[in-house]
Amino acid sequence: MKSWLATSKACILTLLCYERVTKREETGPRSAVILTNENFLMELILRFIIEQWVLVLALFICITMLIRNENQKSGPALSPQQAIKIVNQENGIFLDVRDLREFKDGHIVAAINIPFNKLSEQLPQIEKYKDQPVIVVCKMGHQSGAGCKQLKSEGFQRIFKMTGGMFEWENLQLPLVK
Repeated sequence: MKSWLATSKACILTLLCYERVTKREETGPRSAVILTNENFLMELILRFIIEQWVLVLALFICITMLIRNENQKSGPALSPQQAIKIVNQENGIFLDVRDLREFKDGHIVAAINIPFNKLSEQLPQIEKYKDQPVIVVCKMGHQSGAGCKQLKSEGFQRIFKMTGGMFEWENLQLPLVK
């Protein structure tokens, strides 16, 4: 019995050579290659998934575990509405990790600005909030996870990241201070 790889190589060469010639006459040289490659590539991918389902399943599980692990390290994510509720009910703060220029263009009321690249240097500014909820906000929600990790390693207890960052805040038309 031939291996899957050897069979696939033979099929690829045979189909590409045969279908290019027949489709060139009908549709022209460029479109024939595109049609052949797209259809055949999809067939190859499906064949691989069916024959190697254990590897595909293992890959899917590994990716899922990696994403879950990274999310747990950075802390739970809150929507802007949930963040407002926590700040109001539990006396939390918003920590804005955007650059000063972006912060001045518009920020959440009473937010504290410490740029992400200066977070470790300016940590004493927020030391008094170690036991209160701290919601980390960035431009689009990407840097806030790394900021949460850093604050957790410094001993902050209740760290949250706001999903979507200021982009989501503005889309919901929530108030900004300029």
